[in-house]
Amino acid sequence: MVYNPRSARHGALLVGTVAVLGLLTACGNGKDVHSNPPITASGTAAPATGTTKSPASATSAPSGTSTGAASSSPSKAAPSPSGGDAATPAANTRCHTSELRASVGRNDPGAGQENFPVVLTNKSGRTCTVHGYPGAAFVSASGSRLGADPRRESGSPATITLKPGQSAWAGLTFSNPGISGAKTATPAALLVTPPDERDSLKVTWTGGAVPVSGNSSSVFLSVFSPGTGP
Repeated sequence: MVYNPRSARHGALLVGTVAVLGLLTACGNGKDVHSNPPITASGTAAPATGTTKSPASATSAPSGTSTGAASSSPSKAAPSPSGGDAATPAANTRCHTSELRASVGRNDPGAGQENFPVVLTNKSGRTCTVHGYPGAAFVSASGSRLGADPRRESGSPATITLKPGQSAWAGLTFSNPGISGAKTATPAALLVTPPDERDSLKVTWTGGAVPVSGNSSSVFLSVFSPGTGP
């Protein structure tokens, strides 16, 4: 039997204890002492570009369009009314036929011309507007039209605001048939249609014969102006 001195056994015990403590410390410090080294993928990196494009902006811009800045979407232009006048007031402010009263003022002849003011008066209880030209047609007692539709004189249409009781007028002009030699007829009435309306107002015609065909038989209308006449 081999006898080990107490000191040798004591030393072996200390060495074993230190080894166990070292192992416990390595397992409890939260770190993997055997972590694998990072994996490096083979290949080459794409070169960096000056700007980063989103998928939407990656498509080519059409010819003539600058790509330097984003362009704002154009607002929709409002549709032009008949006659191509984009300044016609909104429909909710327009005077409707049922809100108006029509009349024809006294003739103001001059230089071989007959000049009658065609007047529209706001008979409603609200403020409304007229803009541009009226429509007009001479008719017989049976309702048949006499002559061609009046033409429009050149002018700058303006929006006329009519408070209740206020009026606007447009000039109705034609050459004196006795001078022009045009064929004539005597209308029973003048039909007046407010701007952008379909229904007409009937006014008894007391202005005598009007040209309906032949030389210088055209009848003209001017744009509306405030009031009841020149």
